[in-house]
Amino acid sequence: MSERDVELLRDGFAQLADEGYESLIPLVHPEFEMTTLPGIAAEPQTYRGTEGMRRWWESFYEVMDDVQVVPTEFHDAGAGRVVIAATLRATGKSSGLEVEQPTFLLVHLHDGQMHRIEFFVTLDEALASGS
Repeated sequence: MSERDVELLRDGFAQLADEGYESLIPLVHPEFEMTTLPGIAAEPQTYRGTEGMRRWWESFYEVMDDVQVVPTEFHDAGAGRVVIAATLRATGKSSGLEVEQPTFLLVHLHDGQMHRIEFFVTLDEALASGS
C-alpha cells in the first residue's frame, strides 16, 4: 500500500508541475488539514479542506509569480505516510526576485487522498516524525 501512496503523490506532483494547483484538488481529502510553520511561512496558519488548499496556493500568487513546488525525494514512511523533500521556487511579483526554499513535508493519506500535511525544517525531522 505505501509504495502505491508514493506513486500517487509522485504522479500528483507531476500533474501540479504540468497543470497547476487545481490538479491537486482531487487528491485532497474532505477533512484535509495543513498548518504552516513560523520558520517556513510569513503568515503561519491552518488550512482545511479543498478551499483551504486553494487559499494556500492563492496566498502565494498574491505576491509571487511562477510558483513551483519541485519534489526531489519521496520516502515511504509506512502506514499511509510519505515524506517529500522539495524545493519551493517563486518569483516576486513586484520585485522580480527569484527565491528558493527547501521544504520537507510529511503527507498523511487516507482513502487515496491527502488527509494532512505537516511541514518540517529538515529532512531528518520529517523522517523521524513519519516513523
